[in-house]
Amino acid sequence: MKQAIETRELVVLNAAEGIVRGTYHKAYEESSSSQSNPVERNRIGVLFLNSLSPTRAADGDSAVYWADAFAELGYPSFRLDFQGFGDSDGEPPTELLNFVNTGGYASAASTQINELVGRFNLSGVVIVGLCAGAVSALYAAGASKKCKGLVMMDPYFFLPLVAGLNVSQKLTRRILRTAPGRLMSRAYERMRKFGARLPGSSRPPSNANFPLLQCWKKVASAGLPILVLQAPHTNFKVGDFDYLSYLLELAGTKSQVVVSSIEGTGHSFSNRVGLVAVRQQIENWLKAYFPLKKHAELGGNTLHSELDDNTVRNHATRIACTANLSLGK
Repeated sequence: MKQAIETRELVVLNAAEGIVRGTYHKAYEESSSSQSNPVERNRIGVLFLNSLSPTRAADGDSAVYWADAFAELGYPSFRLDFQGFGDSDGEPPTELLNFVNTGGYASAASTQINELVGRFNLSGVVIVGLCAGAVSALYAAGASKKCKGLVMMDPYFFLPLVAGLNVSQKLTRRILRTAPGRLMSRAYERMRKFGARLPGSSRPPSNANFPLLQCWKKVASAGLPILVLQAPHTNFKVGDFDYLSYLLELAGTKSQVVVSSIEGTGHSFSNRVGLVAVRQQIENWLKAYFPLKKHAELGGNTLHSELDDNTVRNHATRIACTANLSLGK
């Protein structure tokens, strides 16, 4: 089933538990007559993945805005609903957050990417995800050979605290509420902070998402172009641990990682400032790493210089952030 509306087309993909539905934004190029015409050729596509419960339109139809912009630039763009969300068949997993954090959507996303690449004659795709969608995007990048680039918007690399406590944990909590327990807790906290400053103490905390960090290392160290966009509230330094420095260290010297902070917006990047800034950042990044013929004629790799002053390239510099990274904020 296909329905075309001007420059967009509804697409249907087969999946294990039913049908996955999405929107295809056709790539356009300006002709000499200043009119836009759809073009079909072997080029990089841009794929947007769901962020937990929002549909493929995302908050404030932000994904629609960005997909239209990239399509007009010349990059075919796609927005898909995961199974159980939006227009797609099926039910979402019972423990959705755990499913996402363990890479539950990686296999399905890889299959869908292969189908899109074959059906629309693409050379590969750049995967874009926000928050939990960024987690799924990273896992999908590690699972798919057709992923040529990755955009992670406000990603997180730690696991949320589990609500349920076992008997030992409950007993420990009770002890720490007593006067001796509070003294022990303060002493431990001082020792922990001191230890964090010592050489060799750069190990991630116990609630880090270690499989996700390993996936990051695999993908980033292989040289996959990666753009990480941060909202002002984001802080990769959680507690005493600096995730950003650790991520850049894992990426290695051959990495192509760009980290950029966008001021004046929120976690969803869906206000006017966020919408425009994200569009500009991703457009410049796409032109730099995946230039189309018309972009190459205008300067090609010189477009690297258009990335804003907050950009961090190949872990040369650290970005200073001002607030804690919060899941779902």
